[in-house]
Amino acid sequence: MAKSLLIISRQSPWSGPGAREALDIVLAGGAFDLPIGLLFLDDGVLQLAAGQNAKALQQKDLSANLQALPMFGVEELFYCAQSASARGLGNVSLEEAQPLAAEQITALIDRYDQVITL
Repeated sequence: MAKSLLIISRQSPWSGPGAREALDIVLAGGAFDLPIGLLFLDDGVLQLAAGQNAKALQQKDLSANLQALPMFGVEELFYCAQSASARGLGNVSLEEAQPLAAEQITALIDRYDQVITL
């Protein structure tokens, strides 16, 4: 049986390659049917903000990758409710993502065999 993997995405979508790399790892793991989860934490929750304009920053839009996650079998999607609230995110664009409190995040991390933070 394959080991489970949790990716923790902590970077905003436009601060560097970390956000895109986290999504690429998750999509690749999903394509190979690995038990994989994705947690948006700290500035990573900004990836879930609706109405982002990637073209204004001459960047690629990550929203298509986010929307593709369920099609790749990635159904374990989470975000830190406290991080979202602190950054003024009332609603997130990825409806499949479940909000978690701090104590729930600790339990989530313990459920996975391996954790990668980007």
